[in-house]
Amino acid sequence: MKRLFFPIIATGILMTTGAFFAFREPAQSTTRPNILYILADDMGYGDVSAYYPQGQIPTPNIDRLAAQGMRFTDAHSPSSVCTPTRYALLTGRYPWRSRLPVGVLRGYSRTLIEPDRPTVAKLLKAQGYTTGVIGKWHLGIDWVPTAEQTAKLADPEFGIKTEMNPEQIDYAQRPAGGPQTAGFDYSFILPASLDMPPYAYLENHRLTDQLTAYTDGNKLQSGYTGPFWREGKMAPSFNFFEVLPTFITKAKAFLKQQSAQKPFFLYLPLAAPHTPWMPKPGYAGKSKAGEYGDFVQQVDASIGEVLKALDETGLSKNTIVIFASDNGPYWRENFVKQFNHRAAGNFRGMKGDAFEGGHRIPFIVRWPGTVKAGTVSDATTTLANLMATCKDITRNADAAFVPEDSYSILPVLTGKAKAVAGQPAVVHSSSIGYFAIRQGNWKLIQGLGSGGFTEPRDIKPTAGEPAGQLYDLASDPLETTNLYQQRPEKVKELADLLTRIRETKQRL
Repeated sequence: MKRLFFPIIATGILMTTGAFFAFREPAQSTTRPNILYILADDMGYGDVSAYYPQGQIPTPNIDRLAAQGMRFTDAHSPSSVCTPTRYALLTGRYPWRSRLPVGVLRGYSRTLIEPDRPTVAKLLKAQGYTTGVIGKWHLGIDWVPTAEQTAKLADPEFGIKTEMNPEQIDYAQRPAGGPQTAGFDYSFILPASLDMPPYAYLENHRLTDQLTAYTDGNKLQSGYTGPFWREGKMAPSFNFFEVLPTFITKAKAFLKQQSAQKPFFLYLPLAAPHTPWMPKPGYAGKSKAGEYGDFVQQVDASIGEVLKALDETGLSKNTIVIFASDNGPYWRENFVKQFNHRAAGNFRGMKGDAFEGGHRIPFIVRWPGTVKAGTVSDATTTLANLMATCKDITRNADAAFVPEDSYSILPVLTGKAKAVAGQPAVVHSSSIGYFAIRQGNWKLIQGLGSGGFTEPRDIKPTAGEPAGQLYDLASDPLETTNLYQQRPEKVKELADLLTRIRETKQRL
C-alpha cells in the first residue's frame, strides 16, 4: 500500500459508551435469559479444534464453550456468503426472498432489511430487552445522498444491486437507516467487510471520524487472501490491526453496563477471520496454518475475553451464549496442501459453494442450567432459526414474529427433541445463486459444479449427463457420488418440495 498503511489510532476511537445508555428504560425484574450471539466471519467447520482435532489451529476458548454447552454437528448457514446469511439470521427469512436474492452488499449499499420487517432485535426489544450490535454489519446503510442522487431514492433497488456513488453522499448527516431501524438500541459497526471501503466506524448511525483519508488498497494481487483490502475512503484514525480489538473493547463495555434487572441481546458479528488476515504481532506464528491460522487464534482469544467479561459481570449464569460462523472458510486447495490444514474439515468445498464446506458451520450453544454441558446434537438446523427460537424462549405470542423459514430449536436445546420440529427441509443458496435443499440424509443441488468459489463453479450439462447433483450424506458425506440419474424419484421429490418452499409466503 502506498499511503496510510499503519494509520495512527485516534484517541477518540474507543470513546466512552456511557452516552448511548441514556435511552435505557427503567429496570424491571426479570428471569428471562440474556442472549449473546457471537458470529465469526468465514471461520470453517475444521477451524475449531473441538470439531476437527487433527487441524492445525488450537481454539481453547471455543472448545471450552462447547464443553460447557451443546455442540451441533449438522448446522448450516442459509447462504455460503456474508450478506445473505446475516439477513436470514436477523429476519428468519431465507435471503433469496429479499431484494438481493444473489450476491453481497458493499460499504456504500443501502439497507437490505426492509423498514417494516420484523427482526430478532425488534422481537426482543418488544419483550423488554436492551438490544445492541457491535461488529461487522454488512446489511447496508441508508447513507444520505447529495442532490445528485436524491431522485433515485424512489427506486427500491437503488443501492441494492449496485452501490451508491461514494462521491455523492453527505457523510456529515446521520444515515436514515441501518441497525437502529432494524431494532437495535445501540450500534457500533463497520459498514461491510474489512476489505471493503469505507474504512470507518459508525456509532448509533454516526461516523466516529470523517472520511478524510484514502487508502490505495493492499495486496491487491493476492487472490483475496492474506492482508488484502480494496482501495477507498477511510477515516484517518482507522487501523486494520485494531478492528477486532476495538469490537471486543466495545462489547466488554456494553456487557459491563448491563444488570440482572433487565435482559439484553448483544449481537457480536466479528469481522474476522475474513480478509484482511492481519493477526496482531503477539499471535504471529502461533498456529501451524499461516496468517489465517494465527488470525483464527486471535479470534478465539478475543472470544475468551468476552466470555471472561461476562463472568466478571456476574451475568453468565443467566446468559445464553451462541457461537457460529456466517459461512464456510475461504481456503483454497493449495492452502490445504501447504499447511496440512482443512479449514472446512473433511467436507467438500469452501465459502461460496453449494457443497457442504460452503455452508456447514460450527454452531455452539451454552445455557447454564438449561442446556446440558458437553452434549452433542446431530439435529439439522440453520441460522435462520434464531427468530423462532427467541420467540419460543420469551413466549412471545405476536403473530408478526412468525417468518417463513424459522423454526425453534428450543426443544433440541432442552433435550426434549432430537430434531427441529416442523422444519420441512433446510435450503441453502450459493454465491452465484445455486439452490440446494436438504431433507433427512438427502441433498439436492440444482446445478453442476460448486456454484461458488471452487472450480469448476458452473458446468453446463451435455446430452445424457445429469442436470444437477444428488447426494446421500449418510453414506457419502464428502459428496463424491452423484446419484441424480440413479434416483430420479428422489430428485423430483426434493425439487417439488423446494418449489413449494420458494413459492410459499408462510411457514409450511
